[in-house]
Amino acid sequence: MIERNKSISRGKPLLALDQEMFGPAAAVKALEMLRLHPSYRPSPLRSLGEVAATTGVRSVHIKDESGRFGLGSFKSLGGAYAVVCLALEEAGRVLGRPVLPGELLDPDVRAVVRNINVGCATDGNHGRSVAAGANLAGCQANIFVHEGVSPERIAAIARFGANVIEVDGNYDDAVAEAERVCHANSWIIVSDTSWPGYERIPRLVMQGYTAMVSEILDEMAELPTHVFLQAGVGGFAAAIAANLTLRSGTSRPKFIIVEPDRAACLFASNEADAPVKITPVEPTVMAMLECYEPSMLAWGILSRLAEAYMTVRDPDAIAAMKQLARAENGRSRVVAGESGGAGLAGLLAAASDPQGRELLGLNANSRVLLFNTEGATDPSIYKSLTGVDPRILVPA
Repeated sequence: MIERNKSISRGKPLLALDQEMFGPAAAVKALEMLRLHPSYRPSPLRSLGEVAATTGVRSVHIKDESGRFGLGSFKSLGGAYAVVCLALEEAGRVLGRPVLPGELLDPDVRAVVRNINVGCATDGNHGRSVAAGANLAGCQANIFVHEGVSPERIAAIARFGANVIEVDGNYDDAVAEAERVCHANSWIIVSDTSWPGYERIPRLVMQGYTAMVSEILDEMAELPTHVFLQAGVGGFAAAIAANLTLRSGTSRPKFIIVEPDRAACLFASNEADAPVKITPVEPTVMAMLECYEPSMLAWGILSRLAEAYMTVRDPDAIAAMKQLARAENGRSRVVAGESGGAGLAGLLAAASDPQGRELLGLNANSRVLLFNTEGATDPSIYKSLTGVDPRILVPA
């Protein structure tokens, strides 16, 4: 299902603070900090020629985040980045001087940072990133997981020394419990969603994501005309849309927001022209996108920049996973988790629908950009859905 952006804010300029936080200068800062990490390298930008041919467009590229920092997800750019920024700020406040990223191992800095506690709720990937950032900075992470988070994802978080707290219910229940406990203990909430009065830290999380755009533009000869962005609460999609818009001006691409049909809070918000919380129904295999209320910050950006919102079904996501697992001339194997291939699922659904093609302006001259936002973060689930062992899918 596809619907054009109905918001009265559509086409209006971004707020000044969003321009500051997600503009080119902010992306440069994020990339410079990430380059300090000893294992930093740009994630691959892969050409999907077969997909371009079957969908009748000029080109399709996918930014493959499945190997980022060994964490298996784009979220390693956001939560970890925000934790390090916050640790440096607190050390600077206590020590009375600016503290640079290269000083994280300084004994005086470590003495301050070890007293910091951060916390967040997660479906798996964001919590893993926050835990990794806390491990790098030298502070303590407290990660709240709901009952739908698999044991494998919990173990991946715990490996970074995080305190994992299990919560009955769904993701929104974990968010509420994280907020309650963090406030009670004066821990810093590092959430990738925002609410009234809580926006600065989600902006830092989102700022980390803009590093992907810098890497993409270093490789692409031309700007994309269409960008399919999967969304949970919308933070990733909003950060990419804002940064690409501020870099491209009047040549900005069309941004299409893709959600699971069982957890389409942004689609519903577009219907209402206001952020709404939807009622949970049957769980979706796209667990990283299973969110029922949008980030206020993300909605403020997407209501201005999105061209359209669309939903995809679980079988569509699984089919996209299988398609990405196939090799194209031995070059473009992509290990995409249940949520990672949702953008491709959106493109395939839109391209097969004549009305969808017309609404989005997809044609033989279109240059499409996709993101594989996660790899096989749970290999057993990946294998059960695709029939393929992800360990044998090593990109050529």
